[in-house]
Amino acid sequence: MRTQSRRRPRATLAMAAAGTLLAPLLSGCWVGAGGAGSGGDAINVLMVNNPQMVELQKLTAGHFTKETGIKVNFTVLPENDVRDKISQDFANQAGQYDVATLSNYEIPIYARNEWLREMDSYAAKDTAYDEQDVLKPMRESLTGDDGKLYGQPFYGESSFLMYRKDIFEKEGLTMPEHPTWQQVADLAAKTDGAESGMKGICLRGLPGWGEVMAPLTTVVNTFGGTWFDKDWKARLDSPEFGEAVKFYVDLVREHGESGAPQAGFAECLNNMTQGKVAMWYDATSAAGSLEAANSPVKGKLGYAPAPVEKTESAGWLYTWAWGIQKASRNPDKAWKFVSWASSKEYEQLVGDTIGWSNVPAGKRASTYENPAYRQEAAAFQEMTKEAIEGARPTDPGVQPRPAPGIQFVGIPEFTDLGTKVSQEISAAIAGRQSVEAALKKSQALAEEIAEEYEGR
Repeated sequence: MRTQSRRRPRATLAMAAAGTLLAPLLSGCWVGAGGAGSGGDAINVLMVNNPQMVELQKLTAGHFTKETGIKVNFTVLPENDVRDKISQDFANQAGQYDVATLSNYEIPIYARNEWLREMDSYAAKDTAYDEQDVLKPMRESLTGDDGKLYGQPFYGESSFLMYRKDIFEKEGLTMPEHPTWQQVADLAAKTDGAESGMKGICLRGLPGWGEVMAPLTTVVNTFGGTWFDKDWKARLDSPEFGEAVKFYVDLVREHGESGAPQAGFAECLNNMTQGKVAMWYDATSAAGSLEAANSPVKGKLGYAPAPVEKTESAGWLYTWAWGIQKASRNPDKAWKFVSWASSKEYEQLVGDTIGWSNVPAGKRASTYENPAYRQEAAAFQEMTKEAIEGARPTDPGVQPRPAPGIQFVGIPEFTDLGTKVSQEISAAIAGRQSVEAALKKSQALAEEIAEEYEGR
């Protein structure tokens, strides 16, 4: 069930979004399309500055624009900045940007607030796009309450466990086919110090609702915990939630990477690439970098499903997807860009010109049937697909949930709540407070949100 907060109606959300962005806009910390809206044969696209998007930007003029005559003005920003700028423009329906990168967290919320154009009608007419080729979990995660699609994925991911096969072999260890978290903790203890400077595991500790709280919430789910029960009672003070957080904090403190309280995805990727950790639990999309031609650990890695305790699966579900603003002045041209950027044709272009390891995968069934991709991504492609298809965003734990989401809670307030809770958890990882103290403060924060939803 999806609900909308009573204390944050659409107008309030728009005002909050505008206020959040005032300081960055005045400081001039973004660059790109400029102040003019789109028009004529041009569209404006606002997107996150990850490597796959940067490659897209480089390929657009010589291919999409050359073929269609549609010029694309890109504004490219870091993740936190782009989220704020998108929320400002879309909440106010300013129409400055036709298309933006949104995740499966934002799209259902934005659709509910009528900030996006539905895409079913476009996809139905665009037979070359082949909507049914898009993996079902991705389609479902980008669907609004009305059953219509409001986003198309650029790439998708779940989460799994990455480990050094050579280290395990040297230490006489075997990774279980479906590991539990306790088994992972035991393996982390045994591989800690297997090589000079090597730690047993890397787990995110960096504050942020999309940093430490992403992997940690999957641990909470499989340990039997939940942020809120079906009646919107905050449950961060439950024994199951506490057990999961204490397990995670103890594991990373005892056998995790150095500087864990400031380690996020990028830092763990560096640690794994540089041989500083024997295991890493994180996004399936990391495997492409680890298995790249210039990676020092290429061919040395094994992959296992997300560890579990009380659930059959635990991997998250995430996608960077394209959303078209309802106020877009050029929705038809915007769809043409979205269709191209998420197409099989674009994946083929990346594979041919840049390399198949760089393909924005995780969204189409045909990708995993492509011989060139299967060969390049042989070490991880099948497990990635299985993880995405096995994700359960509406039923990720052992009890009913009041809102969708595996590594997040699908309500507008979660960005603020998750970030504040993450700061408490990170402080516990740093040893500045106990887990009990962190969760006591966190429960109080969650109860404030629960009061607005209880009884609905």
